[in-house]
This record gives sequence, C-alpha cells and structure tokens, in this order.
Amino acid sequence: MSITKDILYVGVNDHQIDLFEGQYAVPNGMAYNSYVILDEKIAVMDAVDQHFGDEWLRNVEQVLDGRTPDYLVVHHMEPDHSANVARFLEVYPGAQVVSSARAFPMLKAFFGKEYEDRRIVVKEGDTLPLGRHTLHFLMAPMVHWPEVMMSYDETDKVLFSADAFGKFGALDAEDDEWGCEARRYYFGIVGKYGAQVQQVLKKAAALDIEIICALHGPVLHAPLDEYFRLYDIWSRWDVETEGVMIAYTSVYGHTEKAVKLLAEKLTALGCEKVVLNDLARCDMHEAVEDAFRYGKIVLATTTYNGDIFPFMRSFLHHLTERGFQNRKVGFIENGSWAPMAARMMKGMLENSKNLTFAENAVRIVSALSDESRAQLDALAEEMMA
Repeated sequence: MSITKDILYVGVNDHQIDLFEGQYAVPNGMAYNSYVILDEKIAVMDAVDQHFGDEWLRNVEQVLDGRTPDYLVVHHMEPDHSANVARFLEVYPGAQVVSSARAFPMLKAFFGKEYEDRRIVVKEGDTLPLGRHTLHFLMAPMVHWPEVMMSYDETDKVLFSADAFGKFGALDAEDDEWGCEARRYYFGIVGKYGAQVQQVLKKAAALDIEIICALHGPVLHAPLDEYFRLYDIWSRWDVETEGVMIAYTSVYGHTEKAVKLLAEKLTALGCEKVVLNDLARCDMHEAVEDAFRYGKIVLATTTYNGDIFPFMRSFLHHLTERGFQNRKVGFIENGSWAPMAARMMKGMLENSKNLTFAENAVRIVSALSDESRAQLDALAEEMMA
C-alpha cells in the first residue's frame, strides 16, 4: 500500500489476538503498522509484534526491491512495535537504529545490548536527511511510555505519530468508523497522560500535517481537524457528547429496575442520550470509554460484604487511574440492612478533580419503594438541571 509516492506501508494484521495488552477485547483484531520511506537513504519506520516477524520482513524486502535500508527508526519501544528490532538489525547489518536516548536502555533490557556502534540518538528538533525527505523529530514522553517520540516528514507532510491517533482493529476488518475504537483505545491506554498529549498537540499545531501514520489503525488523511478536535477534548478530560451514562451492578434485579426507571425519567425530561452499562456483563473498557465521553454519570450498586460490588469497584479504579474529572456524578445505592455504597463510591472519587456530586442520592432498601421512586424523580431532575 502506498501512502505517498515514496512512503509505503509494510505493516501486518493480527487476527490471532483476543486481548490486546492482555486486557482489551479486540474482536476485529489489531494492526501493527510499519512504513518505509524510499529515498537516497531508506528509513524503515518501526517494527511489529514478535509473532509477525517473517511476514513483516517479507513486506520490507518486497518494497525494497533489492535495495538495503539505512535506518530503522524506533518511535516506541513497546514490544508490539519493537519485538523484531534485533532481528531486523541482524538481517540488515549495515542499518543504523534511530531513537530517543531513553529507548536504548530499553533495547538492552529486551535484547541484551544498546547497539552503541549502530545507533543514532536523536532529541527534540533533530533532523535526519534522507535525500528528498527530511525527518524532524519531536519528543513525546509519556504518550504513553517515557521514550516515545514522533517524526515529521516535511516533504510529504506526514506525521509518524507513534501510538497517538491509533485505534483497535485490523486494517482488513470491516470497521469504517474511527471514533469509537479510537476513543476506547485512547482512554484505555493513553488516557492517564492527557497533559502530555496536550504538549504534543501544541507541537503538532505548528506543523503543516496532511497525513497521520500511527502505529495502530488506519492512515489518516486531510482534513484532519476532527481527529485533532477529539484528541484535544479527550486529553483535557472535557465533555465530548451531552448525555447521561449510567453504570450499574445488580444482584437480584432491583438495582437494575431502578436504573431503567431513571433512564425513562431522564428521557422524558428531554435527555438526548442515556447510556446504560451493566458492569458485570458489558465490556468494562467500553463502559470506561462512555464515562469519559459523556458529561454526567450515575453510579448504581449494592453494598456487598461491607464494601461495594466488585465490578463497580473495578470500574471506579479504572476511572480514577485515568484521571477522571470534570463531570457531574449521581449515586444510587442498594442494601438490605446497612446501605453504604453511595458513601464508599464517593470516597473512591474524593481525590478526582472538578467533580460535582448530585445533592439528591437514591437509597434503595432491598427493593424500590415510594420513597426511593421519589428520590429517583429528584435525581433525574437534578441531573437535567
């Protein structure tokens, strides 16, 4: 696949994987992207996952058409991109590896050596002339590892963005919509590092970018405004879509009945979007994605063993780990003799920034009553205020 006249795609699709990074469900597989810039000097941009070394090297050999590469540019040392670095350097003994200073100790940790005789260490603002093309390097630490960098080809106006702007899904999967899986990818993997993403977005704003080549997902072509707009919203933990997300657990169905009634009341009051997530049954990371997408969230669970139900505790940990903030939060608790879930859920969120807690909480003692139904009315009205 040609990205431009001189930039060719040599990545691979992975349909063997079930869980990316051991936790994210990827029913549409995963793409490990790699690119080759053909010029007077040839640069290969990143490697791929360990299971696809043969296929990747065949792809590289095919586009080289008898030539040999001069450089392997390593933007990110996570093994789904770097696992075949050592093998590449064995196959092409004349190639040099180009990366940030923090990448080479990682190379030693993975492969036993730092390639002192074959390395080019680059820093912010450094360039690598290839002939017609020149790569400009931008450091992107903690997006989402400390060694990460990006590079910009000023000739074809291409940003090689490492993991930024990536998404779940193989490139040959039937998935034409970028936003949903890119959002789940962002908040699952990058979301904690919004401040660092903001710094990279400021750097990118100074560049004339027409194409983004990420390490996962499709190549993005101009106009790119919508991609940058979403990354700006996500990395500021801002509200992308107006609506209410309800995350709940229910043991015998009473809490579920309450949240469905609340959803009906919110809709009747004119809420444009109400999203329900049963945390025991849904994809947990889809629920996390929704929590960061919508501006208002209701948490509903039971008191369980003197604590809150395990799926809700796990969900809240996912949120706080990723810097959950700038939201309005309501609570529904259920308990047969000593309901305390609302207090405990609020306690888990007490260190989060800029959260507004609804004054009207709902307390269910085993099953809905006239009193708890009235509390649902009050919570619905407050969430819509």
